[in-house]
Amino acid sequence: MKYRPFGRTGWQVSEISFGAWAIGSAWGEVSDEDALAALHTSIDQGVNLIDTADVYGDGRSERLIAQVLKERSEQVYVITKAGRRLDPHTAEGYNRQNLTAFIERSLKNLGVEALDLVQLHCPPTPVYYMPEVFEVLDDLVQAGKLKFYGVSVEKVEEAIKATEFPNVQSVQIIFNMFRQRPAELFFNLAKQRQVGILARVPLASGLLSGKMTKETTFPADDHRNFNRYGQAFDRGETFSGVDYDTALEAVELLRPLVPPGFSMAQFALRWILMFDAVSCAIPGAKNARQALANTQAADLPPLSKEVMAQIKAIYDDKIKGLVHQRW
Repeated sequence: MKYRPFGRTGWQVSEISFGAWAIGSAWGEVSDEDALAALHTSIDQGVNLIDTADVYGDGRSERLIAQVLKERSEQVYVITKAGRRLDPHTAEGYNRQNLTAFIERSLKNLGVEALDLVQLHCPPTPVYYMPEVFEVLDDLVQAGKLKFYGVSVEKVEEAIKATEFPNVQSVQIIFNMFRQRPAELFFNLAKQRQVGILARVPLASGLLSGKMTKETTFPADDHRNFNRYGQAFDRGETFSGVDYDTALEAVELLRPLVPPGFSMAQFALRWILMFDAVSCAIPGAKNARQALANTQAADLPPLSKEVMAQIKAIYDDKIKGLVHQRW
């Protein structure tokens, strides 16, 4: 495993880290045994950052992480998120009372006195124009409830606006072969402002694993089942907002570019790591086997300039027109 600086925190974090949504909920059934094995295997392989949220399984993900960390001696940074417990999910809900309550709940779930880092969980765009929200987070840092804070965003413009707040340490944003816009402008800005970047949805909800077909079905409790064609509220999240059949066509064009010794998922993760502005990619894993395969991507050789150019050409031809200006 290799490590990269994480913003201005002083942390060095594993290039491949762990996204803990799948072990919480909404990706099909995952047993506690498999979830714990995925976490332990990742840490065994050098992973030292875990990304979660208070809504993943209504706290289940946080509690599983707490259980594992009690059994480990390694330094592992846990990033959680706050805001999506709001119903309705409105900018006005990002107030002192609610944010404090969310933080207290995560502290309890994770069994710690201070959270390593909290990210606002894809808040409505107006929140980025509300300095009082970030003042609340500053006060929670001063109170010792959290060490650092950042944001998880849907749009590049939100990421740019968020980094204007001086204590925003990190931005989590969708970045993968099907969502390349962040690299055009935001990455250079993040490097200038020394902001850490977590690349989320790195496999486009599994499409870039190369294992899906037109006949693929999902369990009833899997969020991909009800948003297969981008018809639900998170059109830009599931499958990276790309029409499923079009994405499958692009996958088949990408497949011949996969170098010997790589799985397609590892190829997609290694592509992300070609961008030095990225602190880490956070693929999910529902069992030890998936966790091991993910972490091995960090040890694979860099992709050639020719392959990188071919990937960009496929994106420009098949995908860009569907998503590039939306997010």
